[in-house]
Amino acid sequence: MKNNLLLLLLLITIVACKPEIQREYIMEPCPEDEKPSIAALKAQLTADGFQIFDYIDPDSGDTVVMQQYFMAFLKAGPNRSQNQAEADSLQRLHLEHLGSMYAQGFADISGPFADDGEIRGVTIYNVPTLKIADSLANMDPMVQAGRLEIELHPWWAAKGFPLR
Repeated sequence: MKNNLLLLLLLITIVACKPEIQREYIMEPCPEDEKPSIAALKAQLTADGFQIFDYIDPDSGDTVVMQQYFMAFLKAGPNRSQNQAEADSLQRLHLEHLGSMYAQGFADISGPFADDGEIRGVTIYNVPTLKIADSLANMDPMVQAGRLEIELHPWWAAKGFPLR
């Protein structure tokens, strides 16, 4: 279990420039000097179906593009009666699923909460619609087994800003 958490934490900390993903609407080229213009970024996101708005940062004068993401809260599900071997297997499959979502560019960050509350973790999906986010979240083996259930909410964040 400790190794699984370490693997997930390592995955979370990878916030650097990702390689281009074979999806039309990922516009995060490397290195920094190849960033698209604000106009090009807005045009691409809009063409790909993302909800966006922008504003001028009063301190820097820069245009900040806000994009709608989808935050999935992974809550304790109704079926938590698996034995230890089944739970461990589901956890491994769950982490593989989350790793795959990140590798494909569908999720930007995932992680468990540190308490033992009803909400077990969160994943932020970087997809244009709630329907896509719901479909991807419900592909999680933990959700399919009923050990977790998903609660999705639209969430706005500045496009391209790293965690700090």
